[in-house]
Amino acid sequence: MAEVIVVGGGVGGMVAALLLARDGHDVRIYERLPRLGGKLAEHRRDGFTFSIGPSLLTLPALFLDLGVPLDLLELDELCRYRFADGSTLSTCRDPERTAEAVDRLAPGEGRNWRAFHRWAERCLDASARTFFAGPMSGPVVEPPFRRAGRRPGDRPGAPAGGPLPRPRLGGLLAVAPGRTLDALAGRFFRDARLRQYVDRYATYAGSNPYRAPAALGCVPAIEHGDGGWYVRGGLPRLADALAVSLGKAGVEIHLETEITEVIADAERVGGVRTALGEAVGADIVIVNADAASLYGRLLPDRVRLRRIARLGLSSSAFLMLAAVEGRTEGLPHHTVVFSADYRREFGDIFDRRRPPEDPTVYIGCPAVVDATQAPAGAESWSMLVNVPAGDPARWPTPPEAYAELVLDRLASRGHDLSGRLRFLDLLTPADLRDRYGAWGGAIYGGAYGGPFAPFRRPGNRGPRRGLYLVGGSAHPGGGLPLVAMGGRIVAALVRRDLPRSARRPGEARR
Repeated sequence: MAEVIVVGGGVGGMVAALLLARDGHDVRIYERLPRLGGKLAEHRRDGFTFSIGPSLLTLPALFLDLGVPLDLLELDELCRYRFADGSTLSTCRDPERTAEAVDRLAPGEGRNWRAFHRWAERCLDASARTFFAGPMSGPVVEPPFRRAGRRPGDRPGAPAGGPLPRPRLGGLLAVAPGRTLDALAGRFFRDARLRQYVDRYATYAGSNPYRAPAALGCVPAIEHGDGGWYVRGGLPRLADALAVSLGKAGVEIHLETEITEVIADAERVGGVRTALGEAVGADIVIVNADAASLYGRLLPDRVRLRRIARLGLSSSAFLMLAAVEGRTEGLPHHTVVFSADYRREFGDIFDRRRPPEDPTVYIGCPAVVDATQAPAGAESWSMLVNVPAGDPARWPTPPEAYAELVLDRLASRGHDLSGRLRFLDLLTPADLRDRYGAWGGAIYGGAYGGPFAPFRRPGNRGPRRGLYLVGGSAHPGGGLPLVAMGGRIVAALVRRDLPRSARRPGEARR
């Protein structure tokens, strides 16, 4: 059995550590922050609790299959979209009810939504057998997705030890290679509001829908197939539950311990070095940190760093955490308030590199389903605006003034918080950069710029034997389900590679 070190305690690293510990390896996690979970975190103040990372769980079986205990609540209404003209669209778990809602919004488009959803299911099937199942060299885990009728807790597919069947060419064509997400939206919908709804899925990867690949359109197949779920007590309870499972598996956890170097020679890794100068040997090093941080600082590699830079940065987030007095009648857990000009908004973010003048605002209000998240008679609102990664000091508008602009836009579109704010706390890209070591505060590492961008992300195997990458900046990408899949992929790769990666008996550890 090998000695394994995981650098960074995000969800992807936790999943890989758990699987490898259960294989019998000696596993240690080194995390710079005082808690595990990475971006799956929260902010607390005066009895209010705010999610500052994911607020919706999809594919919960990826975690339940690991034996991680979760207290789950399924959301019937997945999201309510409010368009600039004042019209709304509520999407539900049931695809047919969603199609009917689409028809009420834009008569005749319900049939087109059904066709779009069927396309998304085919795209998801193809992606599950390829992109989500392993590196480009071939699948290493079984497809992690459900088929109709499966419930959370049903086994999504265990990591495989032998060769898996490769997909047919027709399956690969199902992801619409060469087409952007916006072009896909235009293929299915005449109504501009519904094209904006489809384009929204690019933001799940911090990307521009006018450049991002159409394959991101598979997300509705996940949301309507496996549903959207809330973890009672807040989604950070998922990280807490994973930490308990790690303890039971014997994983050694070192909090508030920064790693400054991956020790390696020209061929293989030998361990890590802490900020205190201590060298800790290992056979396997899994880096659950931004790939740019690995190749820029921990194991400098200019060639790979330039490749990452060519991808361009994903968007970052401007988070407004509002303690709201009173209860808002009819407010769902998740609301998206759209801008009037989506193309201009993404031009601001990715071309002009400034916060959008007319931003789309995501509102998460967990107090609707969980009374523990706010004091009685109040609500905790986590409002997110997509902004460019980089230093907010370069914004034309200071963050405090920009927050006022966002509140004004919300007020003009039916969400007026005037006189209801107890306090408003802000998190900027600089906070995300400093807290998580994300390059420029980019949430997902590199952006999906171009139809084949997903295949140009840093891979899960590093350039030395025994070195692996997991997390939002590496394959297959960011978001809770994808980083969990990345953890499964890395664990499967270690199983396959270990015979040639392990030290010879008696070999000295560096």
